[in-house]
Amino acid sequence: MKLTGPFSQIISLRDLPLKGALKDEQLFVIQNGGIVTENGKIIKTDNFESLLDEYPQVETEPIEGNNVLLPAFIDSHTHVCFGGSRAGDFAMRLNGKTYLEIAESGGGIWSTVKNTRKLTEEELFHSAKERVEKMIQNGNTTIEIKSGYGLSVEEKLKMLLAIQRLKAVSRAEIISTFLGAHMKPKDFEGSNAAYLELLVNEVFPVLRAEKLTNRIDIFTEKSAFSIQESRVYLQKAREQGFEITVHADQFTPGASVMAVELGAVSADHLEFSDENDIKALSEGDTVATVLPGASIGLGMQFAPARKLLDAGVCLAIASDWNPGSAPMGDLLTQAAVLATFQKLSIAEVLSALTFRAAKALGLTDRGTLENGKTADFISFPTADFREIIYQQGQLKPNAVWRKGERIV
Repeated sequence: MKLTGPFSQIISLRDLPLKGALKDEQLFVIQNGGIVTENGKIIKTDNFESLLDEYPQVETEPIEGNNVLLPAFIDSHTHVCFGGSRAGDFAMRLNGKTYLEIAESGGGIWSTVKNTRKLTEEELFHSAKERVEKMIQNGNTTIEIKSGYGLSVEEKLKMLLAIQRLKAVSRAEIISTFLGAHMKPKDFEGSNAAYLELLVNEVFPVLRAEKLTNRIDIFTEKSAFSIQESRVYLQKAREQGFEITVHADQFTPGASVMAVELGAVSADHLEFSDENDIKALSEGDTVATVLPGASIGLGMQFAPARKLLDAGVCLAIASDWNPGSAPMGDLLTQAAVLATFQKLSIAEVLSALTFRAAKALGLTDRGTLENGKTADFISFPTADFREIIYQQGQLKPNAVWRKGERIV
């Protein structure tokens, strides 16, 4: 058993609802706080002196100076296993080309597919590991990674094997997701439906047999797969026992409604969600995961985060780190920018990066600092938690703990 502290403030995020709007006044702030952990779990958070009295023989991990303690961040949507760069795409966007025009000229997702296919499993593993290490330094201890750039049976499995290797050695917890349905490969001679059927028949059994993932994703959009094509594919995934999630409403509305109807754990993007999508999300249990990094990278509108929260939706914020639309990869900076434009409270932002993001991954054992939860937490060198969002990502964590052990 170990007591870590004292911290100027501990923001535990306990006793907050999973859905809907939040005010900063709802945050429970422990002044001069400490946290007791054992075997990777939180035993108690309270005033540091009170914990010393309650646990007189406990080992202490002293913290010096002014620091604020938060639950560690959870990035529930990334594509950090990839090859190459899309700086050329970015330059074309700055010169007025649209996402679809860039794709038609040889850029876009297919460009990354070609560059990813050039890398060996070993090279993919090492490049993804470097990105994950950067994310850990920025306070992320649970990270989802999608396998969206192989787009052939052999290449998709290569990506998943690289992610599996990373999962085994990373200091963060890695959650893998199969995104074979990112787009139909240009070298596949057949219809969208035939390609999706290939994934169901040839890849799904391997995912199960090799225990590579239990999560299936699809990009539902005019440039990728239609709502009806996605529905058939996701229904088959559910029938085989997979959790499902959807790239929804990035350029056109409607996919969120389908995601809720099918019981998807999350609907991600949502830049063009309309009133029907917001209503469906408010009535269902699907998490709305917004990706401000993609809006920044593409120079387009943000997802309607304020409307989603006011409608009673569970909102998560993720980085979408990928080489094309969201190359920044800095989750906290993106969240702070989104908060500014969508008028989100600090309580709403912190919740969207922690326990609400955990729900988007089907996790209930982390995201708050309370008894029995996984002891993943981070500290920032400040005496006032409001500085973390106020400084728009420029105030970085000075310590990161995973299962009670300091890793940064």
